[in-house]
Amino acid sequence: MIAATEIARQLRLRDMGGIIVVDFIDLNTNENRKKLFEHLCKEMSTDRTKHKILPPSRFGLIQITRQRVRPEMNIKTKESNPNLNGEVEAPIILIDKINTELSKITKNKRNQKEQMHLHLHPFIAAYLLNGFPSQRLKWYFEYKKWIRIVPRHAYQYLEFRFLNKERKRLRP
Repeated sequence: MIAATEIARQLRLRDMGGIIVVDFIDLNTNENRKKLFEHLCKEMSTDRTKHKILPPSRFGLIQITRQRVRPEMNIKTKESNPNLNGEVEAPIILIDKINTELSKITKNKRNQKEQMHLHLHPFIAAYLLNGFPSQRLKWYFEYKKWIRIVPRHAYQYLEFRFLNKERKRLRP
């Protein structure tokens, strides 16, 4: 009962939305499951957002669907910098920046025949090269151009450059 009260409080406090599945272990009797369900419904009755609570399953799982009220405003996109002290943008933001620049570069007629080399930090290079399909392979299918990824230890964590074969910077 205490856990159900706290769950209802946390859902309101953090404005959580979506499908929430709560596992109340060791609810063997139907009577206890019914008491818990009624208690949770009572606790959630003060919640002004649109929500629905399904009765517990045989295994003690309760499903709650809840609509968010406010959009998330404080999304943390920074993480600790492996090169220096402090924080930097998350690598996923960097991938978006690379994708945007790559799209602009490939649309430029001057760059159509150029070989492309992407110089960047080894950590980010490993991310782009690993997985199936890798990000580089996705780029190949999208832009019909093979991009050579060059890990550079001298580059800062979130630094990257698109260069041609002669190491001249490719511009959008």
